[in-house]
Amino acid sequence: MIKIGVLVLSDRASKGVYEDLSGKAIIRAMDEYLLSEREYDYRVIADDQSAIEAVLIEMCRECALILTTGGTGPAPRDVTPEAMENVCEKMLPGFGELMRAVSLKYAPTAILSRQSAGVRGKTLIINLPGKPKSIRECLDAVFPAVPYCLDLIGAPFIETNENVIKAFRPKP
Repeated sequence: MIKIGVLVLSDRASKGVYEDLSGKAIIRAMDEYLLSEREYDYRVIADDQSAIEAVLIEMCRECALILTTGGTGPAPRDVTPEAMENVCEKMLPGFGELMRAVSLKYAPTAILSRQSAGVRGKTLIINLPGKPKSIRECLDAVFPAVPYCLDLIGAPFIETNENVIKAFRPKP
């Protein structure tokens, strides 16, 4: 069993101004990708750096994988990357590099994104964009490396549905 955190960072969605679609898109993707038993810790909070840090730290106590959405742009309230850097012990910039490269195929504004990934203890945290279509494009690109990363940090073993996404684990 793997516990997956889904953290939506949005001032408006946290106030109920609109329904969150991004977090639900993450859960749909995980349900398609994974054969392993899983449960979700799904939360929607405002773009507040100290709150983001506190929730990430709390989620890391039980979740092996945390997928965030929102707060990665250049606007003053976009503070997800700063919160990530304060929470993580190791940053994994290759995730953000690949996600931006994929997103640039669709939108020139992808260069404004500050998506990243990092590790805290036995938890992998990945920042995703805010739009459901972009979330899926980015997850399709980076997820093949996620199971092996989880193996390396001592998180639970996960099995993917190879008809949907094939995990890459180097042969010994």
